[in-house]
Amino acid sequence: FPSHDTLREKAFVAGKKMQTLQPELNALKEKFKDDKQAQQREMMAMMAQRGVKPMSGCLPIRPHLPIFFGLNAVLMHTFELRHAPFGLWLTDLTARDPLYITPVLMAVLMYIQQKLTPAPASMDPAQQKIMQFLPLIFAVFMLTYPSGLVLYIITNTVLSLLQQKYMMRKYANLD
Repeated sequence: FPSHDTLREKAFVAGKKMQTLQPELNALKEKFKDDKQAQQREMMAMMAQRGVKPMSGCLPIRPHLPIFFGLNAVLMHTFELRHAPFGLWLTDLTARDPLYITPVLMAVLMYIQQKLTPAPASMDPAQQKIMQFLPLIFAVFMLTYPSGLVLYIITNTVLSLLQQKYMMRKYANLD
């Protein structure tokens, strides 16, 4: 099973390759604007020919799903963790953040990460608008979740941002 770092790096490289294909993909969209099936078929053929896998951007999320659900279950059902002080305003990692600082911080970090991540070439403007609101949607969603879970996401996002900056330097020649 590949490590999380390898998955994130592969997703980053695939995103950079998708960016380089953007002009050609736009030309295909224009050429086949009346035939969506032919457009998709030609786009997929071009990506396969160039070795670009558009779904590889989803790979880094997969290892986190079991951790997310497992940590949530632990925080919700372990009595030993209840009211155990953590620090500053977080006096209970099993309860929601009383000041809503962690969900807001999470949204800001996710927004920054989103801006640093190469956008898929095939994304239309409507999808781009929806993607811009995802950090806010996640923040609202996480308002009621345990603050320990939000801290996990914040920590992971900070580490991902650092890794993203490193990969941007490492793969700067792919532009």
